[in-house]
Amino acid sequence: MQHTARKDNPFELTIRSHLYARGLRYRIHYPIPGMKRTTCDFAFPGSKIAVFLDGCFWHGCEAHPPSVKKNSDFWLGKIERNRARDARATAHLVQLGWIALRFWEHETTGAIVTRIASVVEARRKDGSFHSAPSTLKNKQRASRKLETVDGEITPIEPPLAE
Repeated sequence: MQHTARKDNPFELTIRSHLYARGLRYRIHYPIPGMKRTTCDFAFPGSKIAVFLDGCFWHGCEAHPPSVKKNSDFWLGKIERNRARDARATAHLVQLGWIALRFWEHETTGAIVTRIASVVEARRKDGSFHSAPSTLKNKQRASRKLETVDGEITPIEPPLAE
């Protein structure tokens, strides 16, 4: 059990890479506002969408009930506590006006990616949400052009306005 990655496991990396390929940008391991030490797997903060990619064992998928042979009281209690925490996090996000999307690891990648992309697109189209605002520093960084001199990449400062 200790070898199962808590973050950036193959399931998460696959979903995130497909979303990135579609041009969607997100924040990974995003802290849930108002809940200490609780994060979603990734979020679209400007659109107030949190995504949770739940492992069947750890989150108690009913389609794939855990088969625990050793220390079953501990593991079944742990899974129930995880489910209760998941429910609290989802309810808290909804109360804050967020959409909480939860997917099981046995769901198909295509279905998950399509659902996330459609919810993000719909939320952005309704006009009440937008991408997280850029800071002045980020805008300045993006406006710089780069050039290569002897293999080194250096920024070209934009010309000063006269």
